This record gives sequence, C-alpha cells and structure tokens, in this order.
Amino acid sequence: VQLQASGGGLVQAGGSLRLSCGFSGRTFSAYDMAWFRQAPGKEREFVARFPWRGDRLWYEGSVRGRFTMSRNAAKDTVWLQMNSLKPEDTAVYYCAVKMNSAPLDRISSYESWGQGTQVTVSS
Repeated sequence: VQLQASGGGLVQAGGSLRLSCGFSGRTFSAYDMAWFRQAPGKEREFVARFPWRGDRLWYEGSVRGRFTMSRNAAKDTVWLQMNSLKPEDTAVYYCAVKMNSAPLDRISSYESWGQGTQVTVSS
C-alpha cells in the first residue's frame, strides 16, 4: 500500500489550497482515510476523516466549515479542499489509511502514511 500526497504550498491568509492523496496497492478490505497535520513543535493531529462508507465525515473543530474532504468514485483518491486559510493552519499535512477494525479516532489505528506535504500560510 502506498500513499502519495501533493498540493501543498505557500499561500496568504484567506487563500485556498487543495491537497490530494492517491492510494495504490492491493487491498481486499474496506479502508478509512484521514488527513492529519503536524505543526513545528506540536503533536500530529487529526484534520478530517472519511470512513469507507462515506458517511459520518468528521472535521477537527478549527477547520470545520473551512475544509472539505472528498473522495473519488474509485475510492482511491481523497482531496482536502482548504479555504479561508489561517497562519495557524501552517503544518505538514499527511494522509493515511486504516484497513483494520481499530477505532477510527486513534492516530495509531492508521497503518499506511503518505510522505507529507508542507502547507505554509503567511499573515
């Protein structure tokens, strides 16, 4: 299983970016996908989660209403549309996939990770 994240960059506050994450490799199970971020000196945190069935999408409180996670019909690509970006959104963003029955809301449940893409929001 391999994940490839892209789309990060430098943007001014109030701007937008769209991150993408492609998933490849063999899997015979359903899988959940999520976006995370890690700012310098801080722990990695959830940004958004997209369960396999596509219901009950979840967003971290500070991004709710500004970020939207979506998935293609083949279920092998997810995007994170980020609008109204703020300097505090600056971080390395990671996508990850969970193919087990472990809790959806635990970072340790996610087995495969992309390489991360830097998002920098200037004030």
